Amino acid sequence: MLSRRHLAFAAAGGPVLLAAEAQAQTAPPPAAPGQSTMDRVQQGKVLRIAALPGEAPYFNKDIATGEWSGMCIEMAKDIAGTFDAKVEYLESTYGNSVLDLQSNKIDLAFSLNPTPKRALVIDFTHPFYLHGFGMVGKKGFKAANWSDLDTPDVKVACDIGSAHEIAARRFCPHAQIVALKSRDECILAVQSGRADCVILAVNLGLTAVKKNPELGEFQMLHQPRMQLPTCMGIRMEPDKRWQNFLNAWVDYNRGIQQIRAWLYAGLAINGVKPEDIPPDVEL
Repeated sequence: MLSRRHLAFAAAGGPVLLAAEAQAQTAPPPAAPGQSTMDRVQQGKVLRIAALPGEAPYFNKDIATGEWSGMCIEMAKDIAGTFDAKVEYLESTYGNSVLDLQSNKIDLAFSLNPTPKRALVIDFTHPFYLHGFGMVGKKGFKAANWSDLDTPDVKVACDIGSAHEIAARRFCPHAQIVALKSRDECILAVQSGRADCVILAVNLGLTAVKKNPELGEFQMLHQPRMQLPTCMGIRMEPDKRWQNFLNAWVDYNRGIQQIRAWLYAGLAINGVKPEDIPPDVEL
């Protein structure tokens, strides 16, 4: 069984890139530049963000036009609009975006879990929402609680090195864990009958069901209800005006339900509609 500390190391919404994470966690933060992020964005009129291809509902890149869309793209545009600034995109990954912040390549990294190790090298904003976890089963397979999976006759698929694997090994250690390299392989394992279900974060699970009608339904897992905060990452610097501004921006947009609207629009990229979301899923 993995410890709570190990659970905290996982990335939101996707596999943990262990090599990149390790490098980011062991390297000390670089010396802060003379110009603060707040001053640079205000004066330069450019907001640089990490953009992650194929990570809808957060990020989606149109192959034909090169245009970006998704929840975090709309969030970035709104933040930049406060300063009459434009958004510049650096293609990255969850793990590498931490390094991109440290090396001053970007000003914001979206959709990161504020793990203790990451907090040693970057700062975080307030959570813009809590990321829940559940499972997608084969047709007819049902589970409401983790204990329903915690039996030797249940085969649970998960992608290696992800929050999904850590959760599976912690909350259903008696199941047959089918650990595979990618989420796509896990979904195929369920479709082919090699596994009874796959552990997925809410957004990934809802998208998988919409894209693969041969799968069963997405179901939240309870007792315990696993939720990880999803935040924006920023560079460590003495001037806290950028962090303070972003915290106020998050609190305001959560309060008026604008972040929920951006999330629903991001889910719609993959055909997920509000009525497709189970009533026990909190977004």
